[in-house]
Amino acid sequence: MARRKLIVLSALVILLAAFFTLFFVVRPHAARTQGQSSSLLSQSQKSQTAASGSRTPVKKALPVKIDWQAASEKKAYPVFSENPGTWVQVSLKAQRVYIKSQTGRILYTMYCSSGLDNTTPTGTFYIQAERGPSFFNPSLNEGANYWVSFKDHGVYLFHSVPTSADKSYNVAEAEKLGHPASHGCIRLTVSDAKWFYENVPFNTKVVIGD
Repeated sequence: MARRKLIVLSALVILLAAFFTLFFVVRPHAARTQGQSSSLLSQSQKSQTAASGSRTPVKKALPVKIDWQAASEKKAYPVFSENPGTWVQVSLKAQRVYIKSQTGRILYTMYCSSGLDNTTPTGTFYIQAERGPSFFNPSLNEGANYWVSFKDHGVYLFHSVPTSADKSYNVAEAEKLGHPASHGCIRLTVSDAKWFYENVPFNTKVVIGD
C-alpha cells in the first residue's frame, strides 16, 4: 500500500515539473522568439520601403532640336569626285537623307522633311537637269532656296526649308524639319540644301522608300 502511494506521489511530482516547464520556460521563450522575428520582418519591410522611395525616377529623353540653318553633321560634306558612284537614299520612316558610297556606306546623314500624307513619290529616280538658287510658288504662297529636281522636271525637288513671299525663311515651317511637312518635295536645312545644289551632279541615283 505504501509502495503504491509512493508511485502516485512520484507521478504527481513529474506532472508538476512538466507543467512548470511548459508554462514558465517554453512559452515565454517562444513568445520572445516570435517577437524578435516580427521585429526583424518589420525592419526589413521598412528598409525595402525606404529603398524603394529613394529611387530616382527615370527622366524621358527630350527630343533633339534641329538647327534648320546649319549642316546636319559636324564633319565635312563628302566630295563626289573622291567617291565615284555616290548616290542618295531618302528614308521616309526616319526622315533622313543619306549620302552613300557605291558600296552602300553612309558618307553623310541629313535631316529632312518629306511630304504630308505620303505625297512624296517612292522608288528609284535620278537627279534631273533642272536646278536653281530659289523659287516662289504663288499658289502655295511658299518658296525655297537651292532647289534640285529629281522627278517630273521641276515638280518634285530637294530644297531648303520654306521661304515666304519676302524671301525670309518661314520659321514655323522650318522647325518641322525631321517630320513630314512638305507638299511632296524633300526639305533640307539651309546649309545642306546649298551643298546639295552645288555638289550633287546630274544623273545621281536617288532611292526613296521607308
